[in-house]
Amino acid sequence: MSVRVRFAPSPTGYLHIGGARTALFNWLYARHTGGQFVLRIEDTDEERNTPEAINVILEGLRWLGLDWDEGPASNDPTGDSVGERGPYYQSQRAEIYASRVAELQEKGLVYEDEGAIRFRMQREAVTIPDLICGEVVRELTDREQEQPDFVIVRSDGKPVFHLVNVVDDIEMGITHVIRGEDHLSNTAKHIALFRAFGVEPPAFAHIPLILNANGSKMSKRDEGASLDGWQQAGYIPSAVANYLSLLGWSPKDDSQVMPMAEIIERFDLPQINRANARFDLEKLQWMNYEHLRALPMEDYRARAIEAGVDFGSADDDYIGAALNTVKDKVKQIEDLPAFCSFYFTDDIAYDEAMAAKAFAPENKGAFARLRDVYAEVDAFAPEALEATLKALAEELEVKVRVLVMPARCACTGVKVGPSLYDLMAVLGRERVLARFDRALMEFD
Repeated sequence: MSVRVRFAPSPTGYLHIGGARTALFNWLYARHTGGQFVLRIEDTDEERNTPEAINVILEGLRWLGLDWDEGPASNDPTGDSVGERGPYYQSQRAEIYASRVAELQEKGLVYEDEGAIRFRMQREAVTIPDLICGEVVRELTDREQEQPDFVIVRSDGKPVFHLVNVVDDIEMGITHVIRGEDHLSNTAKHIALFRAFGVEPPAFAHIPLILNANGSKMSKRDEGASLDGWQQAGYIPSAVANYLSLLGWSPKDDSQVMPMAEIIERFDLPQINRANARFDLEKLQWMNYEHLRALPMEDYRARAIEAGVDFGSADDDYIGAALNTVKDKVKQIEDLPAFCSFYFTDDIAYDEAMAAKAFAPENKGAFARLRDVYAEVDAFAPEALEATLKALAEELEVKVRVLVMPARCACTGVKVGPSLYDLMAVLGRERVLARFDRALMEFD
């Protein structure tokens, strides 16, 4: 039996971290097993659903690198779709739901209640076999003891979540339902509906909740809750997907940084933890750093341009050398211009506080000597530049920083950046000396 899983978001806002992880886990399981990943849109809430919200979801999934084997091809419910079991927008499936309700009516399993239609629910506990949680016995709540039957069609004629969810899973041949643990309370009702239609329920796998660092359930207002926010902040999609995959799942050897191909190969439901996962922004930032520095130079260069770095007329070799000096420093792509823009312009703006200290009167003589020594050094390479600077500091009986600070300020204008000796080697002797000369004149 081929695995068929689905992600069925409701387009009522942005794509929440919990929804993104649910989509990812379903997609990973489909790709791991060679099955199909189905995307359908639960857009029956006409007042809250918007084309913009649909687009946010579709583009968010694409940004994460998730493709679907069946589902909508655009954010237009009347547009094209992929697959033979559509429509994939619930707003277009009213006739299917009506037919299924009629089937239940014929079986005597539903009845009208003040204009609504209720399903006759069993009166005893339901055992839910779950691939993650084990066997869960769902007892009737006090409220359900009084009225166990639940509404499947509202008095306004609109079907509710329980009905459409089950009907769509049946019609689309879903074999595994992988969803958040908060849906576990619904599962007894869904199992009853599956059996009422004469269909064996799919395998259920309820994944743990995502909590804040303080242990509270993560809400839409919390930092990091929106996938769109991560997109806007310049996070690398592969890093976000890698991080999300570890919110509740872990490979047997506890590996952390992994390419998607490896995650697909290793992902399986038995490795999903029962305990709730905790969102850790610092870990996400670290993961982003690791993925960013591992990017091929061509991709890194493209992201640098997106971040606002203007390479001007620099050649490919120079650009590659410059970017290589910052790869291990930059944690987020939005920080890249501050770390490397000085490579591609001679119009350096000096940090005033730094310049005041760097070019203090007592430092100028030593800095001028450094300029002369660098003009004569045989090899303008990092090792030689470092050794030369340290030897001069020893000769002048000054601390190394007396030479390092003005050299960095003259070359970059700022305190942070790549290794001083690496960046000077990339800039080259002529440009470094020109920047030294400018600084000596400007702060004379």
